[in-house]
Amino acid sequence: MNSLLAYQLLRILSLTLLLSSFSRISKSSEFCDAGTGFGDSGCVVSSKSASKLLIKGGTVVNAHHQEIADVYVEDGIIVAVKPNIKVGDDITVLDATGKFVMPGGIDPHTHLAMEFMGTETIDDFFSGQAAALAGGTTMHIDFVIPVKGSLSKGFEAYKDKAKKSCMDYGFHMAITKWDENVSREMEIMVKEKGINSFKFFLAYKGALMINDELLLEGLKKCKSLGALAMVHAENGDAVFEGQKRMIELGITGPEGHALSRPPVLEGEATARAIRLASFVNTPLYVVHVMSIDAMEEIAKARKSGQRVIGEPVVSGLVLDDSGLWDPDFINAAKYVMSPPIRALGHDKALQAALSTGNLQLVGTDHCAFNSTQKAFGIDDFRKIPNGVNGIEERMHLVWDTMVESGQISVTDYVRITSTECARIFNMYPRKGAILAGSDADIIILNPNSSFQITARSHHSRSDTNVFEGRKGKGKVEVTIAGGKIVWENDELKAVPGSGKYIEMQPFSYLFNGIDKVDAKYLSSLQAPVQRSKAAS
Repeated sequence: MNSLLAYQLLRILSLTLLLSSFSRISKSSEFCDAGTGFGDSGCVVSSKSASKLLIKGGTVVNAHHQEIADVYVEDGIIVAVKPNIKVGDDITVLDATGKFVMPGGIDPHTHLAMEFMGTETIDDFFSGQAAALAGGTTMHIDFVIPVKGSLSKGFEAYKDKAKKSCMDYGFHMAITKWDENVSREMEIMVKEKGINSFKFFLAYKGALMINDELLLEGLKKCKSLGALAMVHAENGDAVFEGQKRMIELGITGPEGHALSRPPVLEGEATARAIRLASFVNTPLYVVHVMSIDAMEEIAKARKSGQRVIGEPVVSGLVLDDSGLWDPDFINAAKYVMSPPIRALGHDKALQAALSTGNLQLVGTDHCAFNSTQKAFGIDDFRKIPNGVNGIEERMHLVWDTMVESGQISVTDYVRITSTECARIFNMYPRKGAILAGSDADIIILNPNSSFQITARSHHSRSDTNVFEGRKGKGKVEVTIAGGKIVWENDELKAVPGSGKYIEMQPFSYLFNGIDKVDAKYLSSLQAPVQRSKAAS
């Protein structure tokens, strides 16, 4: 409690000193076309929210507790959470009676302004984040791709891309090759740049894929730095073989994508990465878990006591692969992602694993391309840019799919959409909590309101949406980011450049006790055995 109080005081003092007001941006005379989202032309309105807010009468929900209370915010920080807070007439008051007041969502897995497969994802750090805010997500962690193998150049490139950010963000770093320079740069990323996780691709042969030798070196380096190793788990060599097989069979459409990389290849790579992480004794995070095969490997490892985190993504939780067989190419191609969306049954199994704790948090792998970009592969599924949307839809779909169905509680919802991500990446309680001293990243969700998803109404720049037409209950009516109201009455008030880069420190709770396990292992070896040398 003393450490939390000190944290609160430090945060309030430092942010009060650094406070600067947002400049106003007038409404553009050129409004965004429906379905194309928010662009650089200025089709946004400035946030006129005061620096002091009071959210009254809502049910405040944290990962392990809920209560009816007021939340008072000042200068971007939550100052108090308690019933019947009294304020003056100059304070902006939001009535949350009958609604849930929760931490803003944190999306652990996005790809904004990413150069991939001969093009670039359609959403940049403004349009993607604006979409996130409209859906109740107030922070995301994006993946930096090295520039010609250089981590430092990649980091600088992504910092430049993120200058137009309208909400807080952090970075993971991909590792695509291995040498002493990469090893040194990993240290710089952790100790100086605020990155505490590194991703290794076991797929995309000839592009991002790494072999087992590199993975082992990376796992060892991550362990020494207290950084979390992450894996895209598919057997890239077998996928390459599967792709050749489909082409030989004359299967060139989007269905060939799923057929070329079946669940068994995801399960194999997941098992291999888990076993190598166990061999090194370092925590492992498996991104976009899409199949029963991969989920069962994670569940088995966790049952044995291994520190493995499994991240399903919202597309895998709520969709099946039937769309890939749509006779309309554009409609089918929009579902192409890796690992693929799986056959009916995998979705329900992933939901069950999430509800029982075998999977721990939900991301999106938001990696959106428009229909023109997807058409690059009209004659060859291997050329269809891999990726789907989700950054705006995640919070609504997880609520409707998991809470409305009774599979999880409201507190569990907060845990899997916000708090657990904050804990894993060492941002809690600054992020992921409605506590005095935490950042004022808050949503107000009305469980009795409904939502409908369409490409015409979403805020992504993509002209398609894999969740097109989906309806459900539970709507985010207000989003507050950094103490500012940025989404209210279906109006987005996003300010380019207002987002902050959040540095994440190493050695999260996943590393607790790792040294003791190592010591126990060494003491159990009963080696080396002392032997007398044979006479010559």
